[in-house]
Amino acid sequence: MDINLLVKLTARAWSLPILAHLNRGVPGRQAPLLAATGAGRTAFAASLAHLAQLGLLERNPGHGHPLRPEFRLTATGQEAAAMAARLIGTVSGTAQDALLRRSWTVPILALTGQPRRFSAIRSDLSPITDRALSVSLKQLEDHDWLRRDLDLSQRVPFPIYSAANLGAELNRAIGLEGG
Repeated sequence: MDINLLVKLTARAWSLPILAHLNRGVPGRQAPLLAATGAGRTAFAASLAHLAQLGLLERNPGHGHPLRPEFRLTATGQEAAAMAARLIGTVSGTAQDALLRRSWTVPILALTGQPRRFSAIRSDLSPITDRALSVSLKQLEDHDWLRRDLDLSQRVPFPIYSAANLGAELNRAIGLEGG
């Protein structure tokens, strides 16, 4: 999975939980998925439509029988669902799972497996604004998912960000090529 698809995937709060539950075997029908995720109906429906638009989820053409799922994963969706299950499994049981549903958390953690400058992160996440990146970095740092160090080797010192603690585990769970 590339960083652009990861950014699009995490644009909706419930996309990762839906994919994770489908990967774990929750039936691909709206009621069981809605109960498993705990999402509101409107946000859930928007996330389902978003996943279908990305080509990760499709309506099952054989739906109609009570045992046939209404939604099923595509081939690309199966890869994304496995990654989502790893991510959700890493934070399950902690009070920090809401942070994982925020738009920029997963893409930032995917890029900070190696120490990165603010400008390098911003250039790889092209649609992000400086403010959104700053706020996201601060939140991740406050939860100890990200470490901020100062590089004093240059004439003008600058901060370098790298995934730490649970953030480093999440980075490994994402498994982004080149991240």
